[in-house]
Amino acid sequence: MPVAEEKVYEALKQVIDPELFVNIVDLGLIYEVKIDEKDDGKSDVQVEMTMTSPACPAGPQLLGQSKEFVGKLEEVSEVDVKLVMDPPWTPDRMTEDAKDQLGIF
Repeated sequence: MPVAEEKVYEALKQVIDPELFVNIVDLGLIYEVKIDEKDDGKSDVQVEMTMTSPACPAGPQLLGQSKEFVGKLEEVSEVDVKLVMDPPWTPDRMTEDAKDQLGIF
C-alpha cells in the first residue's frame, strides 16, 4: 500500500525553521508532494519545496531534514527533495496557525 500523502505532510511538519520556529508545512514552503507506488508496495516520494528567501541560511538544513523525516516512514523507499524558487514564496502561503505564531495579522 502506498504511503498516504497526509502521512508525508505529517512527517514534514517535524521540520522546524530554526529562525522562525514554525514548521515548514505551516510556513507554506511545501509546494508539491508526489507519491509513486513501487511493485514492492513501498513508495518513492518527491517533494518540491521552497525557502522564504533565496539566501536562506537554513536551506541545506531544511532540505536535509525533510528528506530524513520522510525517509523514516516505513512505507517509503526513496525520497527526493527538490528546491524550487518559482513561484517565489510569500507570507500568503502560511497557514493561520503560522501567522498567529509569528504575530502576523
